[in-house]
Amino acid sequence: MADDSKMTLDKFEEAYEDVKKVTLETKLIYSDYFSNLSGNKVYLKPENLQRTGAYKVRGAYYKITTLSDDERKKGLITASAGNHAQGVAYAAKAYGVKATIVMPTSTPLIKVNRTKALGAEVVLHGNVFDEAYEHALELAKENGYTMVHPFDDLDVATGQGTIAMEIIKELPTVDYILVPIGGGGLATGVSTLAKLLNPKIKVIGVEPAGANCMQESLKAGHVVTLPTVNTIADGTAVKKPGEKIFPYISKNIDEIITVPDEDLVVSFLDMVENHKMVVENSGLLSVAALKQLDVKDKKVACVLSGGNMDIITMSSVVQQGLIMRDRIFTVSVLLPDKPGELSRVSGIIADVNGNVIKLEHNQFVSINRSAAVELRITLEAFGTEHKEQIMNALNENGYQPRIVRTNI
Repeated sequence: MADDSKMTLDKFEEAYEDVKKVTLETKLIYSDYFSNLSGNKVYLKPENLQRTGAYKVRGAYYKITTLSDDERKKGLITASAGNHAQGVAYAAKAYGVKATIVMPTSTPLIKVNRTKALGAEVVLHGNVFDEAYEHALELAKENGYTMVHPFDDLDVATGQGTIAMEIIKELPTVDYILVPIGGGGLATGVSTLAKLLNPKIKVIGVEPAGANCMQESLKAGHVVTLPTVNTIADGTAVKKPGEKIFPYISKNIDEIITVPDEDLVVSFLDMVENHKMVVENSGLLSVAALKQLDVKDKKVACVLSGGNMDIITMSSVVQQGLIMRDRIFTVSVLLPDKPGELSRVSGIIADVNGNVIKLEHNQFVSINRSAAVELRITLEAFGTEHKEQIMNALNENGYQPRIVRTNI
């Protein structure tokens, strides 16, 4: 059972005042786009706009305020896929104490560099968070460091819960709060405080389908460890949720929704195009879950938990999103190898407003070159309907276009 004496309204209010010292005010943003998409009134809580690019500074700072001087002087240590790392590094710098951060080797470079820039010592170890955490425990034991756990700590979770305080102060009539879940610290804080303030508020936890450790744990009735995790949402790629916080999740989370990676990809595109904001894959879980939320005409707050995405990942996600939305596609057509054929094909595409991005002309697809030369055309379209219009135009003019794997 959750020990309600550990996470009280007084502690949340104390944390709310404390974290103001290191956070920016992230006012709710009403989203016409996601509202129309879901049939609800959708508000975005843009924690991606925090100084450290994520909400994690809240829990890290509040936790450090609760430590004794001796605990701080020993030096702090944590393990993190990136956002908690920056939160601890930022908070440690504010207090003038040493911080060591163990990060998985797969952590995006932007998160590593920003953590170092805040003055923390970074140690890269393991492929996923859980392996980095085990190494952090070893270093803490060897060096006497004070551990600041990224999620399985009630003080850290209390700090994260200040997000709910801000949402409810600004939107007292909120019906649903959607919150990403990795290890569960954010969801614990947000759901516990939301229920303390208004038990009628529904709090929905959202996990990647390939890292649904909390969903599996709730099904089992106890914390379980996934054998593997596989998701592009690196910030929530956790095999095992927190033991200490699990009773609070069990009590206060109303539902878990899982999101496949492909939904995160198109949500990134939607967020950039409609709100001009960069939100990392983990931070997009809440908006990606909207299409699975079976309610209408409700006020829904989606926590965008972070925006720390490196350029290479961003480029890949944008490309995949354009492909999935039929905004970019590649067709293969066979044509005789004679003058004017390329111009004819280009004219057909131009007549239906298709935009050619790339052409590949392969004369060696057939022994009889006069009978068949392959032309691969990578095109930009407005979407699925326009793509079909282009394909039909090629068909009607005697070509038999075949969709092939896009590689731009």
